[in-house]
Amino acid sequence: MTEKVQTVLGPVDPDTLGITLTHEHLSINFLPLQLPINPKFKYLEEAPVALDTLWYIRQYPYSNLQNLSLQTENAAVVEEMDFYKKNGGGTVVENTTFGIQRDIKFYKNIAKETGVNVVAGTGFYVESSRPETLKMTSEEMDEAMKTDLLHGADGGDIKCGIIGEIGCSWPLGKSERISIQAAANVQSELGCPVNIHPGRDSKAPFEIIRVYQEAGGDVNKLVMSHLDRTIFDKSELAEFAALGSYCEYDMFGIETSIYSCNLNVDMPSDAQRIQNIQFLIDQGFEDKIVIAHDVHTKHRLMKYGGHGYSHILLNVVPQMLNRGISQANMDKILKENPKKWLTMKM
Repeated sequence: MTEKVQTVLGPVDPDTLGITLTHEHLSINFLPLQLPINPKFKYLEEAPVALDTLWYIRQYPYSNLQNLSLQTENAAVVEEMDFYKKNGGGTVVENTTFGIQRDIKFYKNIAKETGVNVVAGTGFYVESSRPETLKMTSEEMDEAMKTDLLHGADGGDIKCGIIGEIGCSWPLGKSERISIQAAANVQSELGCPVNIHPGRDSKAPFEIIRVYQEAGGDVNKLVMSHLDRTIFDKSELAEFAALGSYCEYDMFGIETSIYSCNLNVDMPSDAQRIQNIQFLIDQGFEDKIVIAHDVHTKHRLMKYGGHGYSHILLNVVPQMLNRGISQANMDKILKENPKKWLTMKM
């Protein structure tokens, strides 16, 4: 057995990954997660994403149906992946799982057309997106994920390279708990990487780690997503980082303080994300940080005036260096840490 990273084009040497975004979506249908719309703006619920509707969509991205259908923008996504490659990007980890409509054949086409390594995910998103799976047992979830990882997804031969993102709500749903346990079981058997989407409460990542480890999962192969909007207290952040998972700041480019998924949370800016990453580095956790944009709606594409998939490379990295984060630590965050997480024995 050798150590490789499983991409949609097959296993690759980990040293060939280059700069890696650990949490993106290239084709996804987020309609199952639509949020209610204010009656005052009902006329915008099905409006196209356009210059004259962005004033609303940027503030309430999950209440516009057109915005939630990224799967209709394949040509724009291919263009962006080509742009990402030309600006130094090497790999993208695609985290779309059951409930939000993965398109693994399209991911393979992207890899062929642009030269970007694409690592696809398997697993189950939040309960509200997948009502038809709520009675699945842990064994059934195990089998579904192992098939995707070992044989090929969606009835074909394109293999997934991670489990994730596993979707969790707050409080944690019964089926979500089972999916964490199933992911941990498969991880312990195969040694594969795992990415988990925590519920929107600062206690959620801690509970998930406990459930995952009790089921046998290796915390060193786990990425905890969305810490941007989940843990705000610095001492609590350090306490969580000490548990051993990778800490993912994956909402770079979202600068709107109103967070419509949880109005009690003030969404941080990119500057605040950088400050939290600097804090983690100062605390000695530079080997456990990864970053991304989590693009999953149309309005974040460059085509619609959004920041796009190259925002980190073009804008964030220069600012991180300007703020005193060393090039050595940037290389860890963008290259070495993702490589260690994604590598598994095959």
